[in-house]
Amino acid sequence: MCSSDLGYSNALANWYSVGALVDFSTYLNDPIWGLSEEELADFYPTALQGATAADGALIGFPISLSGNVLFYNQGWAKELGFDSPPATFEEFKAQACAAANANATDDDPDNDGTGGLVLYTGASNVISWIFAFGGDVLTEDGSNYNFASPVVEEVAGYLKELWDEGCAFPTESYPNPEFASRKALFTMSSTAGIPYQVSAFEDEGATQDEWTLIPFPGKDQQAVNAFGQTIAIASTTPERDLAAWLFIRYFTSPEVQAKWIESSAYYPTRASTVDLLGDYAAENPYWGYGLQLLPLGAAEPTLPSWATVRREVQDTFDAIIQGSPDDIPTLLAELDAAAAEAVAETQ
Repeated sequence: MCSSDLGYSNALANWYSVGALVDFSTYLNDPIWGLSEEELADFYPTALQGATAADGALIGFPISLSGNVLFYNQGWAKELGFDSPPATFEEFKAQACAAANANATDDDPDNDGTGGLVLYTGASNVISWIFAFGGDVLTEDGSNYNFASPVVEEVAGYLKELWDEGCAFPTESYPNPEFASRKALFTMSSTAGIPYQVSAFEDEGATQDEWTLIPFPGKDQQAVNAFGQTIAIASTTPERDLAAWLFIRYFTSPEVQAKWIESSAYYPTRASTVDLLGDYAAENPYWGYGLQLLPLGAAEPTLPSWATVRREVQDTFDAIIQGSPDDIPTLLAELDAAAAEAVAETQ
């Protein structure tokens, strides 16, 4: 019997730090049991990046992907005068504010204060914007965090502007109903939430708008936050560890992975798997929209402390949204200090 575990990359990093996991690099380069250069190149770089520890060890192997994206009501946007999705953060703000203004000035008082972006400050949403603005939250060597950076400060200021100008608003739960009823031009969601949004458009009172998935827009680039469904090998004996690797290698082969994707509705980690999913993409168009965004993916930190730091990020950005713009540098410096403490506690 082989032994393997599925988990978030930061959890795997924690197990790896205490010697509980195998480094996949040992197998990838094996002349008999490994993968060829062509096979390795077939994997999306982001998929492997999201399973790589700070010391360069490949602590997990990606079996599928999902992503944090923007849901965009392009049917409503066209009525507002916008012919294409926003490609920059300025264009995003213009569209979000136009939608908010439309709801504020129509004949329905119940939708006042809505219309733009549903802003939830969870870490996955915040880091998606940071990626789009060309930044990261790690130091150059990947061993610690750096939130008090010009890029993160710029993102914080941008989200604060959206909030203060009424172009972003909160909801008490998942914003699927708001998006399906023209109370939000944009929402942020994992691609795993596509079925729930499709269902919301089938509810009574929903509009019949054309909508799609788009990346987060920055200055001169766009990005999505890629989530890897990653499997690890729990270190036991050489024979069992090798058996686990051989199964994982088989499971991530294009033909087998395609079957897994069709059953799970996640995304493949290999480019060649896409060629086998044409019929599935045709039958599931919204899934297909997300598939086109995979090359824009960037991965969250693979550090044991990230589970703790994620909560600090949300608390900090909640304070930023509710506070004064002048407080942003201080709040980000305090976030860095809390993150450094979390790193120290997990070393």
